[in-house]
Amino acid sequence: MLDSPGRAAQAASFSGIDFSGCRTVVAAVSGGGDSLALLFLLKEHLARNVPGVEPVAVTVDHGLRPEAAAEASAVAALCGRIGISHRTMRWEGAKPSAGLQQAAREARYALLAEAAGEAGAGLILTGHTLDDQLETFAMRKRRGDGRGLAGIAPATLYDGRLWIARPLLNVRREELRSCLRALGVAWHEDPSNKDPKYERARVRSSFAGRPDADDDAKSIDEMRDAAAERVRLGTSAAALIRRYARRVSPGLYRLDREFSGAEEEAAVYALRILLAVVGGRAQLPDAPRTAALLAQLSGPKARATLSRSVVEMREEGFYLRRELRGLPNAGSARSGEIWDGRYRIEADAAQGIDIAPFGEEAAEIWAAPLDGDRPALFRAALAAEPALSRGIECLGHAPAAAPVAGPWARFLPSFDLAPATAVAELVGGSPLPAPPVTPCVAQ
Repeated sequence: MLDSPGRAAQAASFSGIDFSGCRTVVAAVSGGGDSLALLFLLKEHLARNVPGVEPVAVTVDHGLRPEAAAEASAVAALCGRIGISHRTMRWEGAKPSAGLQQAAREARYALLAEAAGEAGAGLILTGHTLDDQLETFAMRKRRGDGRGLAGIAPATLYDGRLWIARPLLNVRREELRSCLRALGVAWHEDPSNKDPKYERARVRSSFAGRPDADDDAKSIDEMRDAAAERVRLGTSAAALIRRYARRVSPGLYRLDREFSGAEEEAAVYALRILLAVVGGRAQLPDAPRTAALLAQLSGPKARATLSRSVVEMREEGFYLRRELRGLPNAGSARSGEIWDGRYRIEADAAQGIDIAPFGEEAAEIWAAPLDGDRPALFRAALAAEPALSRGIECLGHAPAAAPVAGPWARFLPSFDLAPATAVAELVGGSPLPAPPVTPCVAQ
């Protein structure tokens, strides 16, 4: 049983999470203090409040440290003693020499999602704490990361289908360790947390022993303000997208001319989102370049390119399409893969069949039935769309390619749910599941 501080942390942590509809829930447990505390808090919360939901602990062994396997075994043994199902997922294969931390993060969430799917879990919980939040804010503030100043989101939608919630974002790391000490539970410390070659470790070291909480309180207020502003601006941008944007034909989108008269900050943000979605970019183009592009498109036939998107002005409005440079080569695509940052492949292609861009020659033929007021634009847009091919022969549209909301195809912070929903509707993507946390901005 948890002590009084543990129950206080538990009440604060899980009160905003909706477990309805869950049969099982996955807790990501590395064996460190934060994740072990998450496991015990979750176990008691479910037993007391949602007894029909079973927790499943999942440990990801990245294979990067020799002791990682033993740490995973220790977590498995602990789970066995307290009656919780456990599974270890291993990151197999060669590891990249560059961008290792990012690759490990991608692998961790992919493996957690795989384990959740096999366990029938509709939700993953991680043990990120208020200390992690403050460290993240400090790193992003040093880089001048505007939208990132909102901090870590209370929940993130992974791969458009599975929510990852962070119930401990308002709890201090030391409070969690106090709970574990009261329970007599030991934890291990990841040596990378103290390795000065990592930015987070350096920031964490600079925070150690800081006696005055005023700086932390100021950072928390700044984060909350930034998060609220990010949600507000996203809601305004979503309204503009719904009002002025429409899909004209495959790969071709139009913004009505009246869009240019909308409130500038929201219009620039909406255009940044659309450029990234149409261009299949994971990151939004920066605001100053987007604002300059919007100002540039004042002539009746002005044209500009940004973020792999071509924008052309006509009398009725702005047309956006994917530029033809840098498209994927013809090749096989497996179910679940993201093609060109714009489409998710939903089924493996038949043997001998590839997925490739239509190309300009095939687009001349296949766009003919679509020709309307802007046939040249229709053809140019279709040339960049995914098609089935056999050798050099184009077989037409790839039916198993589902459009996605480009910048959020893999990770959608709950802050950005409104604009992501709007662009998913625009491109004809699958509806996004409702987040499990209320509100979407941490309190």
